[in-house]
Amino acid sequence: MSNERIFLSSPDVTQLEEEALVRAIRSGWIAPLGPEVDAFEQELAEYCGREFAVALSSGTAALHLGLLSLGIGPGDVVLTSSMTFAATTNAITYTGASPVFIDSDESGNMDAFLLEKAFEKLEEEGVSVKAVVPVDLLGKVANHRRISEIASRFGALVLSDAAESLGASFEGNPSASYGVAAIVSFNGNKIMTTSGGGALLTDDAQIAEKVRYLATQARQPVVHYEHKDIGYNYRMSNILAALGRAQLQRLDSMIEKRRQLRLQYCELFSNVSGATMFGEPSTTDDESTRDNFWLTSVIIDETVSGFSSADLQSFLAEKNIEARPLWKPMHLQPVFEDYRAFTNGTSEDLFQRGISLPSGSALKDEQKSFVFETINQFVGEAR
Repeated sequence: MSNERIFLSSPDVTQLEEEALVRAIRSGWIAPLGPEVDAFEQELAEYCGREFAVALSSGTAALHLGLLSLGIGPGDVVLTSSMTFAATTNAITYTGASPVFIDSDESGNMDAFLLEKAFEKLEEEGVSVKAVVPVDLLGKVANHRRISEIASRFGALVLSDAAESLGASFEGNPSASYGVAAIVSFNGNKIMTTSGGGALLTDDAQIAEKVRYLATQARQPVVHYEHKDIGYNYRMSNILAALGRAQLQRLDSMIEKRRQLRLQYCELFSNVSGATMFGEPSTTDDESTRDNFWLTSVIIDETVSGFSSADLQSFLAEKNIEARPLWKPMHLQPVFEDYRAFTNGTSEDLFQRGISLPSGSALKDEQKSFVFETINQFVGEAR
């Protein structure tokens, strides 16, 4: 095949999306807000099992406004997952609050045992925790039942970062149905995209109203421009919402394509010693708790395999195939290393040994074959 780069998770767009964009443009609603935004919010809320959705310019914006709507501000403490993209922690710092990092369990998500220990230790020290922000890693939903129980016992609110898990489920409920509010992302590398964008979902009308208000520069409902609060320009455009509506129609089919790709990777690595698939393959019809297969990742035990995840990544890069390590934990990031962390070594180990492989639903058959052949070639040469 050609030397065209194969990406980790490129957008999957069809004529349906093109028609939606044309519809939005021809309607005359080009600026932020409009009928496509209204319809997208309604459809998204229904899909996620929520009463309200607020479409915003990014998942980070949704996190920021979600925290503000919960009253988080300077001097507050927020417990959050260490293994995540920086946006989660950045949003906490935007409010003036301080993040405290909680390490992972074997799933890569927040370790509920460590969360409980962190609450107990901080309570002993007289530190009050206002909120918990658990992250659903790579499409796997965190144990929200346990996290909610613990947070409630200590009087903290839960804002769920479901940026990576739209379409996944936990104990029969959509990923974004957990917490007093949840956020999702429509960044270009997610399963469904609005190019850039995100949303906050909640069952609390006051939270939804507060987020809408802050997202539109905190304008007062008067003819002239009147402001009593600091606001933000965080609303989604009508054009991007039209794209989101088309993508939402296709979301389940795109997830199924990624699931089938996950199963192919499972078969590929089944005979590779020292390689373990990260995340369940969903070979059963049980829908109660399900990955959304955003990224398929493999954990490599170099002492058994004879090669490291970095070796495999370098080999794939030579063939113009994108692969990446799992997230570098926030407590190891230079910008956040001075913040407090409750760790057990799991997230650092996953970062050191994990590699995410091309997982997109837009991958062509010849691209998949090339990736599989390249991995087989690498494994054969490494043995």
